[in-house]
Amino acid sequence: MKILHILANPKPTEDATSKQIAAKFFMKIAELGNEDTEVLNIDLYQEPPPPLSFEQYRNFWYPVMIDGYVPTKEDITASEYAGAQAEKVLGSDVLVISTPMWNYSIPGIMKSWLDHIFCPGLLYNMAKDGSREPKHSLKQVILLVSSDEVFKEDDPREAFTPAINAMFESIGVQEISFAWADGQSPLLSREFESRKGLAFEMAEELAEEILEIQPA
Repeated sequence: MKILHILANPKPTEDATSKQIAAKFFMKIAELGNEDTEVLNIDLYQEPPPPLSFEQYRNFWYPVMIDGYVPTKEDITASEYAGAQAEKVLGSDVLVISTPMWNYSIPGIMKSWLDHIFCPGLLYNMAKDGSREPKHSLKQVILLVSSDEVFKEDDPREAFTPAINAMFESIGVQEISFAWADGQSPLLSREFESRKGLAFEMAEELAEEILEIQPA
């Protein structure tokens, strides 16, 4: 099983709950995995995505929208990062994203990475009727997340989950799981340690679950 881990947190681990959840998850993977279990880590703060450009947009979308459009050399060059990152996803069975919630949604650096790879010809092809035909073989996407506040179900302020679900469901990913430590601000919750502990347990359970479906 090949696991791609995308990390989007600039803080050191001792100050970053999402990194601590990821540590629990991957410790369990190391404990229970076998020689066929491979993990590739990409830290977006060590390898930041470049800004999305018009040339990149043109490279992926104009051939879909304009009959006969041939990408220019500039289009292709501008799309090299997106293509390389998409190849990492295409070569993975499970995608793990560890990140905090910022301003009720996905941190900008993580959104940028997602915007790079969610393009026609990368993770999916665009059918004539406008639907997306998946090219990847992802079995599951796992989110290891922390947030300062506690959100009730369907809270209109919580834009993180709907965005993630919509993106990955649009390319045919059926299994999208969360280990979420909410209430992580001591100013907002007195239960931040116990809530983090529950997220640790969920992360370990998710690690066990994906290894149970790993071929022997």
